[in-house]
Amino acid sequence: MENAKNYGRYAIIANGGKQYQVVEGKTVALELITGNPGDTVTFDQVLFRKTAEGVFEIGQPKLSSVVTGTIVKHIKEKKLIVFRFKRRKKVRVKRGHRQQGTVVRITAI
Repeated sequence: MENAKNYGRYAIIANGGKQYQVVEGKTVALELITGNPGDTVTFDQVLFRKTAEGVFEIGQPKLSSVVTGTIVKHIKEKKLIVFRFKRRKKVRVKRGHRQQGTVVRITAI
């Protein structure tokens, strides 16, 4: 994502154990969220917010405001191959994993 500091208003939210910088009107790929495309989701763990007037609000640990968005689609990340072996023992294990995620368009900060 582009640098959010160039925009008038942005926020930092926590979701799935990670923190994301979000800008109103832009899309962001998050951990899998239950719901169908077109559903509205709210993020209540807002850690930081910059308003259009340039006022910074810092949560301790979080703010009381919410960020809302709509689910655009569900995605699968690129496959991650996990290969483990033990030399001279004929032990070889190859497993793959694809992390699921959700693309969300931020509608209001």
